[in-house]
Parts: sequence; structure tokens; C-alpha cells
Amino acid sequence: MSDTRDTRDSERTPHRTVELDRDTVERDLMKLVLTIIELLRQLMERQALRRVDVGDLTEDQEERIGLTLMLLSERMDELCERYELDPRDLNLDLGPLGPLLPPR
Repeated sequence: MSDTRDTRDSERTPHRTVELDRDTVERDLMKLVLTIIELLRQLMERQALRRVDVGDLTEDQEERIGLTLMLLSERMDELCERYELDPRDLNLDLGPLGPLLPPR
């Protein structure tokens, strides 16, 4: 009896093939990697701002952290441009939880 049900279900479901294009796979992989990096970059930036607000850093440390975060942001923009991604493309929709990343 289950064989009949399986056959009917497969007849109703259209068969879909997955076509893999090397460029698309590479772009999608870079999108995932850049999303993770952007999440970490934003977390590091928030932590640095908290440390500055608390007065936990010297002026030299603040300067180095600011420069590092600025360079990382520029590099992210370059990589997004290289792989034809808008930075907004890196923000995953988590459904009821909302977007993964806050606006830049």
C-alpha cells in the first residue's frame, strides 16, 4: 500500500534538476563567507565602541582599532564589488527573528 502512495506522490511532484554553474556556486559561497565576516566585523565594532565608552582603551589603542575596523570595512566593500554583491545581500532573513545583521 505504501508503494502506491509513494508512486502517486512522485507523479504529482514535478522533477527538478539542480544545475550548478561554477560562477554561481563561487558567488554563493563568497556570499556566505562574507556574511559571516560581516557579522563578526559588526560584533567587533560594537565591542570596541563599548570599550571606548568605558574608557578601557588608550588613545593609541582606540586609533589602531578604528583604523583596523575602517580597513576591514573597505576590504569588505571591495570583495562585495568583486563578486557583484550588494552589502545588503549579506543580510540573511531569519524569518520570525528578523534579519541577521543590523543596518550598516
